[in-house]
Amino acid sequence: MVEAVHELDREVSVDSSIVRAHQHAHAAVPAARPRPRWAVGSCGGPTTRIHLACDGHGPPLSIVLSGGNVNDCTQFTQVMAGIAFRRPRPGRPATRPSRVIADKGYSTKVIRTHLRKRGIPATIPERRDQQSNRKRKGGAGGRTPAFDRTAYTRRNAVGRCFNKLKQFRAIATRFDKTATSYRGMLDLATLLIWL
Repeated sequence: MVEAVHELDREVSVDSSIVRAHQHAHAAVPAARPRPRWAVGSCGGPTTRIHLACDGHGPPLSIVLSGGNVNDCTQFTQVMAGIAFRRPRPGRPATRPSRVIADKGYSTKVIRTHLRKRGIPATIPERRDQQSNRKRKGGAGGRTPAFDRTAYTRRNAVGRCFNKLKQFRAIATRFDKTATSYRGMLDLATLLIWL
């Protein structure tokens, strides 16, 4: 029974969410110094994207910030690099999840190859365009990626985690001018969720 709970803890769900920046979160960097592209802003307005991985019970394990116009899949390896599972005995923390669950935004060859090299099973649905391209190529298109529908139902853990984080007003709407300040608020909220 203990092993089953342990395996559920190491099952990781990955997703991202966009946070709108308040009007007071602008112009933190003087005009003489160029502002990092991801600090605040996107083509759709001033937004920040939170890329998050959480365990099977919902607490966040790894958070990466980017601009609102950054695609989910481009930050996947950074999010995975931040994951660490504490062991009950002394030693380095484990960094390999028992499974990664993500939505179609993460259905890329690069991500699937990355997970396969690390020996991590992936539950990521294949996009329709990928399915049609594979079928069009016939035998050269490769096999259909494995997809466990039962495991995919547990992806709601990451949605619940975002709901908990956005209960904090300073996270639901970005008021901080700098990415460092906003990241500090995210870290504080993460600690409160873990308590």
